[in-house]
Amino acid sequence: MKKFLLSILAVLAIGTTVKAAPGDTTWVQAQSDIWMDHHGAFDSTVEFPDGSVKYRKILMTFTLGRYQCPGTPQYCGDWDYTVSNFIMTKTGDTLELGRFITPYSGDGWPRITAGWQQRYTFDVTDLYHQLKDSATVRINYSGYSWGFTGNIKFAFIEGTPPRDVIAVERLWGKSYPYGKSPSINDRIDMKTLTAPANTQFTEFGFTVSGHGSDAAQCSEFCKKFYEVNLNGSTFDKTDIWRDDCGYNHMYPQNGTWVFNRGNWCPGDLIYVNTHKLAGVSAGSNYTLDVDFENYTSASGNASYIVQGNVFYYDAFNKSVDVSLDDIVAPSDHEIHFRKNPVTGKPIIKLQNTGGSTVTSIKIEYGVNGWGTPQTYTWSGSLASMESAELELPVLEHLQSVDVASTFTATILEVNGQTDDDATNNTLTSSFEPALRMPNQFIIELGTNLPTAGGFAETEWRIYDVATGNVVAERTQNGTSTLYRDTVMLNNGIYKFEVTDAGCDGVNWWLYSQYPTNPGVGSVKVRTMSSIIGLSLKGYFGGDFGCGFSEFFNVGFPVSTSNVKAIATSMKVYPNPARNKVVVALDGINDAKGKVQVMDMLGRVVLEQVANSTMVELNTSALTNGVYSVVYRGSNNSLQAQERVVIAK
Repeated sequence: MKKFLLSILAVLAIGTTVKAAPGDTTWVQAQSDIWMDHHGAFDSTVEFPDGSVKYRKILMTFTLGRYQCPGTPQYCGDWDYTVSNFIMTKTGDTLELGRFITPYSGDGWPRITAGWQQRYTFDVTDLYHQLKDSATVRINYSGYSWGFTGNIKFAFIEGTPPRDVIAVERLWGKSYPYGKSPSINDRIDMKTLTAPANTQFTEFGFTVSGHGSDAAQCSEFCKKFYEVNLNGSTFDKTDIWRDDCGYNHMYPQNGTWVFNRGNWCPGDLIYVNTHKLAGVSAGSNYTLDVDFENYTSASGNASYIVQGNVFYYDAFNKSVDVSLDDIVAPSDHEIHFRKNPVTGKPIIKLQNTGGSTVTSIKIEYGVNGWGTPQTYTWSGSLASMESAELELPVLEHLQSVDVASTFTATILEVNGQTDDDATNNTLTSSFEPALRMPNQFIIELGTNLPTAGGFAETEWRIYDVATGNVVAERTQNGTSTLYRDTVMLNNGIYKFEVTDAGCDGVNWWLYSQYPTNPGVGSVKVRTMSSIIGLSLKGYFGGDFGCGFSEFFNVGFPVSTSNVKAIATSMKVYPNPARNKVVVALDGINDAKGKVQVMDMLGRVVLEQVANSTMVELNTSALTNGVYSVVYRGSNNSLQAQERVVIAK
């Protein structure tokens, strides 16, 4: 079993249908920034290509945005809702194209700004037979509050696909209750099937996500599994679970975004699990079934949303072919936020789209306009249709770049010979340069919650990117302690990595509701001056989930896009408070800054200019509850954050 996620990041064209030259791309627009202002279906009639041209890849990009809800509703774009997308043909086919979950995207959070958008890209190449002529594209929005916009665009990339799809058969597709009678295993019944003529390969694609809540918090917050049964034999036991939500690329959010869930994370797409059905070829009669872990629910509404399809394929069209599918780093695409800006080692994603196992790939890569590209030959073993994320050797030019630039990677050879298909061998990404740091600087770490072993959850390390060695670190730290370490580095390329064992950062809004409040910690990097601090892209005042990293270069001048005035500390008192709160800022030298008070949904409920190190806020109009007090500099960047309880 493999989890299949493809994120080719192309530049979107404008218009309904835009045809390009042979070998290029045809763009088809479906929904265009519609307001998802009610629960249920949003349909668009679409004219797809007529099927006379072959396409090596078909991508669907859903761009999620926000609009300002009319009036003053309690919620606007605030919750994690399921969005499912379908193709509905005139012949009666209805198949899911892709599914994702909206983020908690209330106003006032650092990455949720005016014009905010999030792109979700799905590979729908295998649904080519359904994406022809006139059809209906449906967005099914599960939300009960509004504020999101939806835009769907298809890219038909001309060429030869890895394999021709003979047929697609939909087996199951709806929301099924879990833990109640009749059981989900009775509802998802066994299918008796026959593989059509010319079938060489058969695969079962299963998309499943857990929702609802009962006494055991199923199915959203309980870990269960399913098994696939082929001809009476069980194989591919698969957990219905995402254990990496604290590494979400869409962060911070204003809800419980760090909690792991039933095969989804807020703001991310839902993976399709692909199961290869060995021995099923042309004319094969076989049975297929899915069995969920046995479970009885005492109360509540636990459920799983399921889509199960069988795909029948002809033989491979190419013998030796590798597709360059994505540039993970360097990249400024939002889906790769956590791994960028990068210095040193680029990361690319490849897929073997030929019939032969790949044992070597020769790649050329470089920063455009910055010297001669480098070459590298990877060796290993990559089976047909398998994907790999490849870290390339250090690219020296990434050290020198100090302006927004572009990076290009090209496949030159596969297995020591020319690749069978040159149309999928080159990709270019745009990116921002990595941080520049001085040779000597200070790292301040304020710890909070201990781990089971008694140490604080938060640690940091600095890696030499070229060697992978740790050159400085602070680990196994005491709780509720402020550490101040001076770091001295030689010229080079480095990665500063902060990890949190609890996957809840050092300053999260839910802390105040813990049985034992862990308190607030902090991470700060500054020059030897106590006032000038270095901007950490992934920090966000401590709300960073499982951790964050910052790549940086040493040996170049530290430019003023890299430094900012920061508040060395912020104290809020009294806490709890009633009608007045005093905010004390130490180290502020930005007279144009401001102090904001936000509720737990991220809405700004009080704001005041901070033109001195002492700001007094009138909180008499605030209701009882927990609030965030934040200080923002003149560029609206979050520089300090604390929690305050209003109790009257």
